[in-house]
Amino acid sequence: MTPDEMNARIVRYGDLIPCKTAFIDAHTPGSDQKENFTIIGGGVSESPDQHVHIADKIGFNIGAAGQPPKCRNSLHSHRTAEVFFVLKGRWHFFWGRWGDAGEVTLEEGDIINIPTGIFRGFENIGTDYGMIMAILGGDDAGGGVIWAPQVIEDAQDHGLVLGENGKLYDTKQGVALPDGVSPMPLLSDAQLKDYPEPTTLDVVPHYVARYYDMMALSDRQPAKVIGPDAMLRDRPGFDVELLSRGSLGADRYSVPTNEVLMPMRGHWKLTWEQGEAVLNPGDTCAVPADLPHSLTPSMTGEASCFRILGTDDPAGATMTLST
Repeated sequence: MTPDEMNARIVRYGDLIPCKTAFIDAHTPGSDQKENFTIIGGGVSESPDQHVHIADKIGFNIGAAGQPPKCRNSLHSHRTAEVFFVLKGRWHFFWGRWGDAGEVTLEEGDIINIPTGIFRGFENIGTDYGMIMAILGGDDAGGGVIWAPQVIEDAQDHGLVLGENGKLYDTKQGVALPDGVSPMPLLSDAQLKDYPEPTTLDVVPHYVARYYDMMALSDRQPAKVIGPDAMLRDRPGFDVELLSRGSLGADRYSVPTNEVLMPMRGHWKLTWEQGEAVLNPGDTCAVPADLPHSLTPSMTGEASCFRILGTDDPAGATMTLST
């Protein structure tokens, strides 16, 4: 792999292209300043304006959400895993039909594996622009977002209509639903009863991992964060690890699956036979399967990097809340 070929597989934080009209709540006050980023894979954006940085299908999607203070992402649900780690800022996550079943606050480096089948939302409660990085299960990220009924109703009041085809139409711009396309139907009361209302006690011990705990566990080996034998036990179609200075050593290694590197802190030197590249916080690098390479911190000081590895497990629901 030449340096140019590898550079095409690295998305730099400073080169991320946002979409401000990605979802149905793009005009709803309180949610109208959020930015959506699709980094690897098609993601779940409902807008044709969404830029996809790397369109490869690798079994999971990588994305991000950027929001100014007091901006929130409206209540929605996913059919496959939705994992976030906080890159910048302080974030409040909440869930339930009305967003009041449970809540947790995440700081930089913390990670949450949100259970599938529950409505969830999140808000930047910090003082500056914040960024959370996302991992979504499956090549199609579960086929799109399921919105709480009130989100769709509020959006209609501000000109946005979601078609049953999963595409957005802005009536304020004179765009109408095409012939033969009906609005996305609201979930019925009977359907809503199938959406769990787990408490904070149900979710936080099993679906949230804190940065400094992960760092402590990565002192001599990668910290297993999400996986069948990890801190957060799950099989979402990918494993997540946290690497720090003592996790890997300097020897080259290869893995038989897709590997995505997402530095959290510090600068990391990626070296392979034909070249090298330095990865910085917020960058995303898709390392192809079976490529011998090494990954080491390139400077002194704190260094951490999330590593996502593809697995043979099919993308689907997270483990049940009772496990």
